[in-house]
Amino acid sequence: MEHSKPVLIMGGSGQAGAEAAALLRRWYPKLPLTIAGRDLGRARRVADELGVATAVTIDLRRSDLGLPDSGLPDSDLLDSGFPGSGFPAEHGYSAVVATVWDSHLNGLRYAQDRGLPYLSLSSGLTDIAPEVVAGGQRANAAPILLASHWYAGVIVLATLDLAREFGRVDTVRVSGVLDELDIGGPAATADMERLTTATSAGLVRRDGVFGWVSGPEAQTEVTGVDGTVMSGQIMPTLDVPSLAVATGAPNVSFEFAVGESASRRRGEPASAEVRIDLEGADRTGAPLGTSRYLLHPAGQNPLTALGVALGVERLLGLRGEPVAPGLHTPEALIDPAYAVERMVEIGATFADARGDR
Repeated sequence: MEHSKPVLIMGGSGQAGAEAAALLRRWYPKLPLTIAGRDLGRARRVADELGVATAVTIDLRRSDLGLPDSGLPDSDLLDSGFPGSGFPAEHGYSAVVATVWDSHLNGLRYAQDRGLPYLSLSSGLTDIAPEVVAGGQRANAAPILLASHWYAGVIVLATLDLAREFGRVDTVRVSGVLDELDIGGPAATADMERLTTATSAGLVRRDGVFGWVSGPEAQTEVTGVDGTVMSGQIMPTLDVPSLAVATGAPNVSFEFAVGESASRRRGEPASAEVRIDLEGADRTGAPLGTSRYLLHPAGQNPLTALGVALGVERLLGLRGEPVAPGLHTPEALIDPAYAVERMVEIGATFADARGDR
């Protein structure tokens, strides 16, 4: 499906936004994009590198985002200069992507008022209630993709791809290392501080019941890909309900340690490493278990950007049919096998885990 209207990427000059835009440009060379950032000069540089893209500043405190009703910026805010790009000002936007925290939910309101698909990345489990309520109150307004999972849903998709060989999944345990040098830019750091301030408790599913754990009960150990054991904590993340509901597993947990990744211990740049453990039975009822690592040598940003790009691709109907209005999660829209193909394409690898937990 061809799109003449640009995708508005709020925070598009940040790390995740810029890389997601680059992926979309690689996949769809003619897809128009609008890079929105606080620093217009930086946004223009990203737009210039992409081509078929504009740059704009927006005001997240305003319900109209500081944009004219057409949906595109005034000429004094627009980085013009790509004849034949195919999206004059009167066309508006095709989707709104929040790769920064939509603190006032004005990005969501802007999308709903205009019937545009909306993707949210930074709310997290503790901040998601206002988005859910907004989506429920105006269920027919626009499709909303809640992608505030770790790596924007990529881990959930990788886990579900591994789970395909199971007839029954009893336990899902995801654990990984977030390198302390790979937390991200200022916006990502602020998100991390906001989410950890909201609660130090973690969400788990045990014996089919969702519940919160805190204090010593939330403490755990995470085994890195090189066998190093680090102190970690059970996390309050959307991945837990997504994996629990998708697999039916009665026991689900998501754990992370912040510290030095295995690659940095080898003197290399910080990398992303996530371990996925599944236990259950095969389709004959025989016991089955698998343990794999999802790794990326460039850290978390490429995987997060991929999750965003996959979501935009589906919301626009560039792969599959356009998405119906209502609330959606990544695993409800994106084929796990296809997502894994894209992960490998951008440099991710999967490795068997060795030894016991």
